[in-house]
Amino acid sequence: MTNAPNEPVLLRRDEGRVAILTLNRPHALNALSGELIDALQAEFDRLAQDKEIRCVVIEAKGRAFSTGHDLREVASSRDYGFHHDLLTRCSAMMMSIRRLPQPVIAKVQTIATAAGCQLVAACDLAVASSEATFATSGINNGLFCGTPSVPVGRNVGSKRALDMLFTGQSIDAATALRDGLVSRIAPPDKLDQETMALADHIAAQPPQQIASGKAMFHQHMEMDLAQAYAFATEFMAGAVQREDAQAGIDAFVNKKPKPDWTGR
Repeated sequence: MTNAPNEPVLLRRDEGRVAILTLNRPHALNALSGELIDALQAEFDRLAQDKEIRCVVIEAKGRAFSTGHDLREVASSRDYGFHHDLLTRCSAMMMSIRRLPQPVIAKVQTIATAAGCQLVAACDLAVASSEATFATSGINNGLFCGTPSVPVGRNVGSKRALDMLFTGQSIDAATALRDGLVSRIAPPDKLDQETMALADHIAAQPPQQIASGKAMFHQHMEMDLAQAYAFATEFMAGAVQREDAQAGIDAFVNKKPKPDWTGR
């Protein structure tokens, strides 16, 4: 399925220091077509250079966040090269989320399955409607969700991930919160408000500390415990020397007003 002529598959609007990316293939349940994958990649490339944006929200139009890869597109070819290229571009796009200096929040209103669940897991944070559901459902179509297993497994752990991967069964928002796939849940009518409140709060924090802290966190999560402590110790010793930390510590120690980091 394609969008109507001249209708983009991805929309962007900025609200203050927050960029909001909207998946805009509601007729196709926001399936991640090659066109949508490339549009997300292009936007992430722009955001990586954008010093004004402090936080990114990914949302979706319609009755699904995303149902994963566009199976009509996948079925259009049996060529290995075609499928390898599509999946490589998708994996690179997901990795770009980790490399962005800005925290990325998935706002999940309803269904997130297969590569759509992968997109949620790839984001730094996720706020889900209490009515949202999640699944790595490829197995139901005869295909093991290999690439979604990478971030999902790192979010929820091996046994929970393999339960989802082997069965293709959905989990609800409360289970996703318990298992670590999402970070917060909200009533459907408060989802927008609570997601933007979180994004605005993050956008008001010292941006260099957020950007370097995000990179540091993701790096040490791949290390063993001793390596992680050594790496984080070196990071914090350097972070204390920065102007934003010095200003914040001085304000705390000397009971001054909290610094305003929004213009830094």
